[in-house]
Amino acid sequence: MREIEHRVAKSGPWGEVVSKENQRAPLLRLLKPASIAVVGGAVAAEVVRQCQKIGFAGAVWPVNPRRSEIEGLLAYPSIDALPGAPDAAFVAVPREETIEVVRALAQRGAGGAVCYASGFAEVGGEGIFLQEQLVNVAGEMALLGPNCYGLINYLDGCALWPDPLGGQRVERGVAILTQSGNVALNLTLQRHHLPIAYMVAVGNKAVTDIHDCIEAFLADPRVTAIGLYLEGLSDVSAFSEVAKRALAAGIPIVVIKAGSSQIGALLAASHTRSLAGADVLYDALFKRFGIARAGDLAEFLETLKLLHFLGPLAGRRVGSLSCSGGDALLMADLGQAFELEFPKLSAEVTARLSATLGPLVPINNPLDYQAYIWGDEAAMTACFAAMMAADLDVCVLVLDIPHEGGESAPGWDEVVNAFIAAKGPRPVRAVLVSTMPELLPSHVAERLVAAGIAPMQGLREVAAAIAAAAAFGTRSRAIERVRPLAAPTALLPGPEILIDESAAKTALASFGLAIPAHGLAASAQECVALANTIGYPVVAKAMAKGMAHKTEAQGVKLNLANSFAVREAAEELALRFSRFLVEKMVTDGLAELIVGVTRDEQFGLALTLGAGGVWVELLADSATLLLPAGRVEILEALRSLKVFALLDGYRGRPRAGPGPIVDAIEAIAAFALANADRLLELEVNPLIVGQHGASAVDALLRIVDVRGAGTSDAQLALGPLPVAV
Repeated sequence: MREIEHRVAKSGPWGEVVSKENQRAPLLRLLKPASIAVVGGAVAAEVVRQCQKIGFAGAVWPVNPRRSEIEGLLAYPSIDALPGAPDAAFVAVPREETIEVVRALAQRGAGGAVCYASGFAEVGGEGIFLQEQLVNVAGEMALLGPNCYGLINYLDGCALWPDPLGGQRVERGVAILTQSGNVALNLTLQRHHLPIAYMVAVGNKAVTDIHDCIEAFLADPRVTAIGLYLEGLSDVSAFSEVAKRALAAGIPIVVIKAGSSQIGALLAASHTRSLAGADVLYDALFKRFGIARAGDLAEFLETLKLLHFLGPLAGRRVGSLSCSGGDALLMADLGQAFELEFPKLSAEVTARLSATLGPLVPINNPLDYQAYIWGDEAAMTACFAAMMAADLDVCVLVLDIPHEGGESAPGWDEVVNAFIAAKGPRPVRAVLVSTMPELLPSHVAERLVAAGIAPMQGLREVAAAIAAAAAFGTRSRAIERVRPLAAPTALLPGPEILIDESAAKTALASFGLAIPAHGLAASAQECVALANTIGYPVVAKAMAKGMAHKTEAQGVKLNLANSFAVREAAEELALRFSRFLVEKMVTDGLAELIVGVTRDEQFGLALTLGAGGVWVELLADSATLLLPAGRVEILEALRSLKVFALLDGYRGRPRAGPGPIVDAIEAIAAFALANADRLLELEVNPLIVGQHGASAVDALLRIVDVRGAGTSDAQLALGPLPVAV
């Protein structure tokens, strides 16, 4: 509980500094209480009923000064009147009273509380002040909310929950954490055959935050995976730390991130900002730690389910079985969309399948085993076992099961029996998936679970889940290079200023970035003299204060092959501009890249790579990494770009080795990190890549002017920027 740690360390109500372990203990008491206080009227009565429904074995103490009993239990007039300090409390009184109840709970030594009332920081104004009061009086307690629906512990039987709950007690399952009470309520009613261990709503996260809850889930060996419904993170650094611990523990995380609209179109300052909006940064964060991002609730539940039953996968090799050419084609298409692999079957597996299916059935993967063996349980068992013997990471059977007539479905029953028999004790990961959610009956799902087979619902959902399980497995095997994010570096005080291109490139060159030979001029005559010294062809560019994009301002003249062309270009530019940059033109480029660094208040510095030059927004071909990022991550991002094909010998073109390109990108990232306390944005566009290296031919750099002088001299404003060691 990072907020608690900071508050107590500085001015805690008892003056002592509380260790992280001691901070975790109150939350564990709240999640698994032996005693519960329920404060309020009608809502409190519902919480009591839900505790009784789920089979809570501990003490439940209603608190209401105007009632003598609630749901048959003795009601106490106040927190002070309780027979002991409750491990957990559900506080369902108006917001002003909530503060006083929480104060009394803290003074009594309670473990934690759910604050149901709304009207706090989420409404602004006075609500912000009231939430600050609530945080101050909470002391060492864990606190969910305010504006919070509560929590359910299906493992131990605890429901701090104000509505009739769905689901049932389990021995192990997934933990789900949401920032929406209604989403939490609806998820308890799911019919996806997913065992839920915990359902926790966090509300306003005034004290106990998302990363605190994840840490508590990781401490429970009965939790197999973690699902998050997020609207936003308040502490990206703390989240990244606990996400790495989850990765190391082999506990996958699946996220729905709501509010994913793109940040603006093209912003005036840089192209990079239009490529790296807030949602892109969340994507980069999730990918860094192998966190699966689900597009909707169905995909969310199905991905959690596959991870619960099968765990992470070693790879993306899928064997698909169906008694339908249409289902086989759908699986093939979805597999391609989610980058799954359907490996060619070996000669041995092909021979076994042919012997079972006969000469009229083509042997492929995905396999349409056709109807010749329909109803023949022994033949289907042999067919399924042969596919399971292939070199696969997961074997999938597509089957829709009618069940209007009860639990028996002749014909389909034999298929299920055969798949279960083929799986037997084999270590192969096996999935049965229905094309539509309603075509997998509960009684069949229960049989599959007992046999160690994941009961999945929906073809698209199963493809997404397999891809997520494989991605987590891949990332966990490379955990030594997965680094949590530090808290963003604070900016130094001072006005912001746009550094001119020449000064920006010179600063980058000190970190090892190659730049063309260039010089500054103030007249056509000086331009010609510079061009003669540099060597032709050259480029002439206008230099003007605050001009971010010279091409759009018609301030660039390319491919000037002689002094006459330089003079003519300079004279034309001089009609609108008074300063010029003359630069050696790079003529051996295979492709143009954009490499940009943007600053975000939550995420810190982010590095974006993409197709550069004038194609930035048109192609929308980009990848974003959070800094710091290692060489391997940069290379992976580079290879993910469509434009990378132009660098990799596309259609017989010369090939550019990726090493020098990564060197150039690392130099840009190193400059950004070294200047993190003043960097606002940085963009190299284009970075022209040739066979033997990469050269920055334009650069935009916006920094805080640490001199604070407001000088118009961009070179002086650059100030004492660090140089590479």
